[in-house]
Amino acid sequence: MSRAQPMLGRFRYGYVAPAVLLVAGLLYAPFVWTAYLSFTRYDGLESPAWIGLDNFVKLFDDAALLTSTRNTLIWVVGTMVLPVGLGLLVAVLSYDIKGGAWFRVPFMLPYALSGAGLAMVWSPILSHDGVANRLLGVDTAFLQDSPYNTLAMLLVWTWQQLGVNTLLFVVGLQSIPKEPIEAARLDGASGWRLFRHVIWPLMRPLTAVVVGLALVAGLKTFDIVWVLTQGGPGRNSETLAVTMYKETFVSSDYGYGSAVAVMLTVVTGLASYLYLKRQVTAT
Repeated sequence: MSRAQPMLGRFRYGYVAPAVLLVAGLLYAPFVWTAYLSFTRYDGLESPAWIGLDNFVKLFDDAALLTSTRNTLIWVVGTMVLPVGLGLLVAVLSYDIKGGAWFRVPFMLPYALSGAGLAMVWSPILSHDGVANRLLGVDTAFLQDSPYNTLAMLLVWTWQQLGVNTLLFVVGLQSIPKEPIEAARLDGASGWRLFRHVIWPLMRPLTAVVVGLALVAGLKTFDIVWVLTQGGPGRNSETLAVTMYKETFVSSDYGYGSAVAVMLTVVTGLASYLYLKRQVTAT
């Protein structure tokens, strides 16, 4: 063993080198290339032409980008409130009751669908002559009027994400020690008081993870919006991810699309950092 340990220490960097190179090749290299393109004018055919900060200056004058930023903020707030809040509610109501697991099954099934598949299911339901209008007896263009189209798609997203959030919260409830809950019940706590003062504080670490995942998911929303509306009508339901895709691959403006991608990356990273820093400070 004494001769093997120096051998392991000598080649320790060689063991992790393949994984490091793979991550660098698949993640870091594309980001560096995207960051470079954001300072250029590039149509995907000719060589990139350096234009400095022109693409980033254009960001602040682009009305479509302001709309997509507003919609992205709606998605962020919505995904942190609706799927998370309703998931917590279903988890608490179905926890520790007979048949609770079967009660959660219908909420779990939509999570098996991809975002694109989910959108294809709901597209005929939310169309102008779709099932939703017929059942509600209204004449509403759910996918046409802004920002109501964003809210409609957010409800569809909630329908899918509710199950996985419920499952995460149930796992959190199962990991809570029984002693504090039993002691609180002996002191007369029950219902809302028991949840607010005992259960909720003990679930705070898991809640931070669930809300953090919802934050990132809201910022990078793409597939469900693209399949349901393609950012339309016009560009009034675009998110930042959809704007990035359309500018890059539809308009073939790789430089400006890369600038939007860099901005989205910075916003996502900064929001995640501030959120995690606040959670660490709070604990």
